[in-house]
Amino acid sequence: MSLDGTYAGLKLSVADWLHRSDLLTVIPDFIAIAESRIARDLRLRRMVSTTTLSTVAGTQSVTLPTDYLEVENISVLTAIERNLVYVNIEAMNVKYPSGSASGTPVAYTLEGDTVLFGPVPDAVYSISFLYYAKIAALSVTPTNWLLTNHPGVYLFGALAEAADYTQDAPNAQKWEAKYQQAIKQLQDEDDKSMFSGSALRVRNL
Repeated sequence: MSLDGTYAGLKLSVADWLHRSDLLTVIPDFIAIAESRIARDLRLRRMVSTTTLSTVAGTQSVTLPTDYLEVENISVLTAIERNLVYVNIEAMNVKYPSGSASGTPVAYTLEGDTVLFGPVPDAVYSISFLYYAKIAALSVTPTNWLLTNHPGVYLFGALAEAADYTQDAPNAQKWEAKYQQAIKQLQDEDDKSMFSGSALRVRNL
């Protein structure tokens, strides 16, 4: 069976399901596009990662991790760890403009590929950064937990892109529906397991 949890096997499976050996050179493109969709569509517990960022005294911004997708929580590691409050960029510019009084960060916002702190840090602070991380591209790491456990997400995503490339409208609709079903089922299962057994469920919509 080609769909064996590896990048090589996935490429062969896509070709087999398409019945198109002439598309082997572009199948990696279909998979890469599917990976970018997966990064947008899924927010699973296994995608959560943590790292420690370091501020620079007098500098408001710190560069985000290269695999960053979405913030889960940010806290400053002072004697008592304190969660930072999110504010939008307009509020940050008004309340904590660059060049204003500095101090221990109490708020953050995002701008481009950086996180901005308010007030401007007056020293080096260790920042605990909990976030959803991109799953490494299969072209770089030829297998991962998602492909191993949920190969249909990759397969149907790649097939949908292939059908679009070949202008095969009927199959494009079919594979897109299967991709959406696989994504929804996986996300629903993850959400359910996160809240199972709890008396109160609080979701940010």
